[in-house]
Amino acid sequence: PEVPFWILVIGGVFAIIVVKQVFGGLGQNFMNPALGARCFLLISFAGIMTDFSYNGFGGSFDAATSATPLAALKAGEAVNIQDMFLGLTAGTIGETSALAILLGAVILLTFKVIDLKIPLTYLGTFSVFVVLYLCFLGKGFDMNYLLSELFSGGLMLGAWFMATDYVTSP
Repeated sequence: PEVPFWILVIGGVFAIIVVKQVFGGLGQNFMNPALGARCFLLISFAGIMTDFSYNGFGGSFDAATSATPLAALKAGEAVNIQDMFLGLTAGTIGETSALAILLGAVILLTFKVIDLKIPLTYLGTFSVFVVLYLCFLGKGFDMNYLLSELFSGGLMLGAWFMATDYVTSP
């Protein structure tokens, strides 16, 4: 809420002109316009875009920070897969509850808004590369590691809601 208005304008202009129009307009996007603009703004204005100290009621607040599940996993620490699946871990929207995302996916599938092909290809390809990465490190197959990677971060959100966006999906 405290981001200067001009940053929002720059993000909107980038999404519309660069991501949507340069490549041919509706249905010709090479990526999701909102995701492209967010990535552009995070790279361009990292300090402003990653300041989460505003509480929404006119001031800042005291907060405890901790490692995200992916950072803990990278550091070799154990993560609680059940908590990540249920949404009992800290994080931003789309990173905390695989269950909520899967419930949304069931709704989209039920109403035939999306097809299973894109998200399953997305998640399957990611899983293959995680297993190859583990084999490359000499660790072998580790289901706990794979599930931790699948249920943390924005992977599920990207697979079910961004990759299936009708104007960006192939």
